[in-house]
Amino acid sequence: MKVRVFVNLKNGVLDPQGRAIHHALEGLGFKGVQDVRAGRLIELEVDDSVSDAALDEMARKLLANQVIENYRIERVAA
Repeated sequence: MKVRVFVNLKNGVLDPQGRAIHHALEGLGFKGVQDVRAGRLIELEVDDSVSDAALDEMARKLLANQVIENYRIERVAA
C-alpha cells in the first residue's frame, strides 16, 4: 500500500524557499500570487499491516520536525 506524508511549515515560520518561489513567479510575469508556502511529499510503500498509529509515529519521530512543521498522512488506494 502507498502512503503519502505531506509536510509543511507551520504558520508563522519563515519560509525562505516559498519566498524565493514567489519572487521567481513574479519575475516570470505571473500576477496575483499573494503567498507561497513550500513543503515536501514523502511516499512510503508499506504492508497493509502497518497501522495508522505506526505511520503517525514515523512522521512524529523522523519525517517531520514538529517544532516548526505540520504533517498530514494519506493512504492511497491502489
